[in-house]
Amino acid sequence: MKPWILQLPDSYIREYKSFIYSHYLSEGVRITIGVVLPAVILSYFNMLEMGIVASLGAICVSIPDTPGPIHHRKNSMIAVILLATASAFITGLLASSSVLIGIWITLACFVFSMIGVFGARTMAIGTAALLVIVLNIDEPRTLSETGIHALLIFAGGTWYALLSLILYSIRPYKLSQQALGDCILSTADYLRVKASFYDANVNYENSYKRLLEQQIHVHESQNLVREMLFKTRNIVKESTPTGRILVMTFLDVVDLFERAMTSHQDYNALHKDFDQFKILPHFQSLILQLADELDRIGIAMKSGFPSTQTDLLQKKIEKVEKMFFELRDKHRDGTNVEGFISLRHILDSIDDIAGRIYTLHQYTTYDHNLSKEFKAPVDYDKFISHQSIDAKLLLSNLTFRSNSFRHAIRISIAALTGYLVAQSLSFKHSYWILLTIIVILKPAFSLTQKRNYERLGGTVAGAVIGLLILYFIRDRITLFVIMILLMIGTYSFMRFRYLLSVILMTPYILLLFHLLYYSDFQSVIYERVIDTAIGFVIAFIANHFLVPAWEHTQIRTYMIQAIRDNKVYFNEIAGIFAGNVKSITEFKLVRKKAFVSLANLSDAFNRMLSEPSNQQKNAKQLHQFVVMNHMLTSHVATISYYRDIAPKYQKPVLGKLRDSITRQLQQIEEILEEREYSEEQDMVSTDETLKELNKEIQELKEIRARELEEGTTDSTVRKTLSEYKPIADQFNFIARTVSELQKNVSQF
Repeated sequence: MKPWILQLPDSYIREYKSFIYSHYLSEGVRITIGVVLPAVILSYFNMLEMGIVASLGAICVSIPDTPGPIHHRKNSMIAVILLATASAFITGLLASSSVLIGIWITLACFVFSMIGVFGARTMAIGTAALLVIVLNIDEPRTLSETGIHALLIFAGGTWYALLSLILYSIRPYKLSQQALGDCILSTADYLRVKASFYDANVNYENSYKRLLEQQIHVHESQNLVREMLFKTRNIVKESTPTGRILVMTFLDVVDLFERAMTSHQDYNALHKDFDQFKILPHFQSLILQLADELDRIGIAMKSGFPSTQTDLLQKKIEKVEKMFFELRDKHRDGTNVEGFISLRHILDSIDDIAGRIYTLHQYTTYDHNLSKEFKAPVDYDKFISHQSIDAKLLLSNLTFRSNSFRHAIRISIAALTGYLVAQSLSFKHSYWILLTIIVILKPAFSLTQKRNYERLGGTVAGAVIGLLILYFIRDRITLFVIMILLMIGTYSFMRFRYLLSVILMTPYILLLFHLLYYSDFQSVIYERVIDTAIGFVIAFIANHFLVPAWEHTQIRTYMIQAIRDNKVYFNEIAGIFAGNVKSITEFKLVRKKAFVSLANLSDAFNRMLSEPSNQQKNAKQLHQFVVMNHMLTSHVATISYYRDIAPKYQKPVLGKLRDSITRQLQQIEEILEEREYSEEQDMVSTDETLKELNKEIQELKEIRARELEEGTTDSTVRKTLSEYKPIADQFNFIARTVSELQKNVSQF
């Protein structure tokens, strides 16, 4: 009898490997080393308290040290070192006066929150400065003590910055490889959602929701890699084969993602035509196999080991192609020829993606021969954002129309309230209330609410875990080792699994206080839970009632931008059928803008759904608007797939359709902007032009139907119909979607 063996699902194994090789774990280990070493080394010389202060400086500098261009990381760490040192000095001088500290907390919260207008990294810099202030409000010091304390903060921060930069210099490409691996894994998950549309019992609403959510993840991961690669000089200048291969891989992954979007079809029609033949589940299995191959490539990219390619994917493609051709030869007639053309197009897309996957497998070997002929096809600088520190931007946001200003007001009032409550209760560690408020309160209501519950629940769960550890384990060395492991987990999950991070953080802090202050750690547990609960309540009230910025008041901006960028995208792509050929850089640039705008719109809509129900204005209409925009972008992306054969089909009817649809999109934009628009009298209507186009297609279909009746399997008409019909279909889909969008926006 064989022993029972636990077999984990493939998804769990994939998640495990992805995490082990991720920048999150690397970051957790780096931060833990940076934080622990100063305390350990100085404790050896009986200066543990000084070591803890230096470790605080290291923690603060680690906050903005997130993945990105190295010069951004370096500049942000320098900024934190200077700001944290100055903040520690000022706080130490003012700590003896509750009034002055209250004023200082309020002003600091406002200023360091407002600098978030310059981006996420500057927001992290402000958070680091506030952390230093909060952790020093309870300890008044003399001038000399304050100076020493500030110098220790400076020393600890400098130590961490040097550690981070040294590790980068040893493996300069590692972080880019890990981020690129995550990008590939996100694309694989996008394919998995696409595969769900081929399920016989597909829930379209749920699948579209998941598709839009996953597109946000893909956009975020692509944007991170784009910033890291294109803003890093030694990569963008293509000075090394490794740098060139990373750029080549990223460009192919973006093209692969676009190809995945081009496979968008009328799934209702497909199920109606082919469910009876049971062939669609085989297409679903094939797409899932593509995703599995991308998983292996993504993990290989993160680990640095080459991925192993098998012939499984090719065998599956050959099997499905054989099934398709047998089904087509047996059941194709004049009534279902359109469906078979659509299936043929899907097979072509799958085959194309499989070819790209084969190339990506080769890239993971980092074979220098692969990069020798590479020449940059685009102007990289146009694809990255440049955010300068401009005082005018800060001043222009000093208005209640600015979400950053509202957030700064909110966190200032909440922090002052938290400080006053802490003072009235005379808690020994009153800074925990402020720390909870600062960590929880975010500019977006949905993120604040989520973090609020995670912070409270994680603290309670973590306290229970900490007590169990202390109950069963008494050996101080063992407790120290467990604390280090908890620290690594805390900092590894901080940026993407906040609840788990808090659950690990609480026992880590309890063990720390137990090791430092054995007789007092029980009061620490009590105060941490109580203070967290108080901070939770204050943050909850502030989030709901202190100048909240509801998404429904801002989402129209995202809607307008999505329509505007889709209009440009469609106009540029459809222009290839009118002889307007653009450079590859221009094509990729308009594509990127359309994808980014769609992701931003989807993200804003998801945030709105997390808000109170009475603030979810026009939720049903907005959901339809977001889904239709995704369909529009997908169909436009599909048109771009035919740019190689566009010269054969540069027909006047397609040019007229481009003009009329572009005008409709312009009208939708004007409606959303609440501007009056005028109809152009000489503009041929979209409906009339579509009739002209569909008449051409119908004539081809009738000729082809007669050929099939006569037994003609191959002909010039068959080739023309198989090429021109999908192009016409996409124009029909786009025209229909735009008309639905026009009706949709009239309901707002």
